[in-house]
Amino acid sequence: MNYHNPVLLHESIDGLAIKEDGIYVDVTFGGGGHSREILKRLGEKGKLFGFDQDPDAQENSIDDARFVLIPENFRYISRFLRFHGVRKVDGILADLGVSSHQFDEAERGFSTRFDGDLDMRMNQKSKVSAKEIINKYSEEKLAEILFLYGELRNSRNIAKTIVEKREEEKIDTSFQLRKVLQKYLPKAKEHKIIAQIFQAIRIEVNEELEVLKEFLLQTPGLLKEDGRLSVISYHSLEDRLVKRFIRTGLFSGEPEKDFFGNSDVPLQKVGKLIVPAPHEIKLNNRARSAKLRIATLKK
Repeated sequence: MNYHNPVLLHESIDGLAIKEDGIYVDVTFGGGGHSREILKRLGEKGKLFGFDQDPDAQENSIDDARFVLIPENFRYISRFLRFHGVRKVDGILADLGVSSHQFDEAERGFSTRFDGDLDMRMNQKSKVSAKEIINKYSEEKLAEILFLYGELRNSRNIAKTIVEKREEEKIDTSFQLRKVLQKYLPKAKEHKIIAQIFQAIRIEVNEELEVLKEFLLQTPGLLKEDGRLSVISYHSLEDRLVKRFIRTGLFSGEPEKDFFGNSDVPLQKVGKLIVPAPHEIKLNNRARSAKLRIATLKK
């Protein structure tokens, strides 16, 4: 697919254990690759709901009576499923990666390879873009997001440089930002470090970790008794949240235990962590960091 090459396609859909007459949700519709595979496995009475807040993705909608595309952020999954008369589902799929299309469209500002406006908004109606963050956030706030979301040890120095340079000239484009930070980009690690910087800003623009937490908290209440959750993550910040929530039902701390030593954890993992096979990574380099975790309601 030109729009986006679906990662761990068969593994993630296999993880849903599709029932022909089941109700499923693809919360990250994108190019529709995962959704099309789900529809292939559904019978006439099956139903699939897709979520995507990006207008570009909505142009990929599938003409199928069994499919409904909801143009909203998946943090609102429960609300919009209820609007469509659905309270329980058989499976939920989330592919948390940025689509190839978003990376390849220079004007979206996601890519480190092309010069474009510092945007990075998944939802183009959002008020805060990367440009706002780079030019208006305080030095302390910038350092915080670079450290927490980019895992950059020298976040304070990077933030200080951004603030100093933006006083001379507004930083509007990807290449401008890259030029401002050139001294922190040694040749051997240039791509890795700039990717971490862009990741940090993108996560802040789209509130990605907050959205993921809100979504995960809703999943146990949405799944039927033997329903499945299939989540593909691409960086350690997301994967830690997914892994921890499946294991404990929390994002920090440990679950409380009753008198008998039992804890009220809503989900349980299904199988082991799944990563792409070498041949998939060879065909699609963006799959290299993908991790798939599958869970079901705890019995």
